Amino acid sequence: MLDTLFAAVGIVLILEGLMPLLSPRRWRELFRQIMLLTDGQLRFFGLVAVASGLLLLVLLN
Repeated sequence: MLDTLFAAVGIVLILEGLMPLLSPRRWRELFRQIMLLTDGQLRFFGLVAVASGLLLLVLLN
């Protein structure tokens, strides 16, 4: 189980690193736009991300 967790973290790190690697200027602009969001908007996107991840896990099992 621990190896699965490390594999999942590795995949997340790869995916998170792709945009700054491939398009740093666009990534920086996107980050600036994210900084302008309100706390409620950020929480909503976080909720959607968590719900999507849980849905994927449920569908895969």
